Amino acid sequence: MKPAAFDYVRAENIEEALDVLSQDGADARILAGGQTLVPMLSMRLARPRVVIDIMRLPALNRIDCSRGTIRVGAAVRQCELERQHDLASRQPLLAAALPWIGHAQTRNRGTVCGSVAHADPSAELALVLVALGGDVELRSRRRSRRVPADTFFTGMMSTDRKDDELIEAVNFPTARAGAGYAFREIGRRHGDFAIVACAAMVDARISRLAIGGVAGRPVARELPLPGHAALDDALDAFAWDLEARDDLHATAAYRRQLVRRLGRQTLEEAARCRG
Repeated sequence: MKPAAFDYVRAENIEEALDVLSQDGADARILAGGQTLVPMLSMRLARPRVVIDIMRLPALNRIDCSRGTIRVGAAVRQCELERQHDLASRQPLLAAALPWIGHAQTRNRGTVCGSVAHADPSAELALVLVALGGDVELRSRRRSRRVPADTFFTGMMSTDRKDDELIEAVNFPTARAGAGYAFREIGRRHGDFAIVACAAMVDARISRLAIGGVAGRPVARELPLPGHAALDDALDAFAWDLEARDDLHATAAYRRQLVRRLGRQTLEEAARCRG
């Protein structure tokens, strides 16, 4: 199919993009990598009045590492973050998750912030952002604000972003001293959307497990440390609280079982990786 007619704006600066968002609101869409938006346009699942291209804005194409945070701008492609030479030491969870996102071809076009904006409940980057307790920078003509990842994702493909706001960047906390990290997921094939994905952080005091692909958004919970007698019951409660449903890819019972088993394995791996 062909997209419905729309106006195209190649933004020359952030202010121009914000001006168009302010004027057109819900009738405007941001074009970055285009891996999601372009197919939706072609199938007429999205019918915006105007598309705003931000990929040529140098101010948004930056990765900054400072003060314990990896700040990724809205125009940074997934492959650019994946190729950061020190990513595995700065944030091993992020480095472990990136190769699971689609395929090399899609990571070469898709952006980090675009994946977060789409808010697919199986998306690896959204899951990692929640697991690490990161946040999202939002900007409009009226204000700028930072929203914790736990509250930014509000449901299936739904976020706290307002119609006139641009996701300017996302912030991933760097690795904590003495903490271990691990990522695992199960899908039908590598590159498919995850049936269940797990991201874990374990230190001497707490373990934190985030689950994607089950609820309408990624969900994180603090659990007993691996080896504690209460861990199995806590994982079982977590699996039920996610309210899994049957679909074409897996039954709810299968997803709950994966949360229990894969979740435990991911926590145990994170514990082994503690520095």
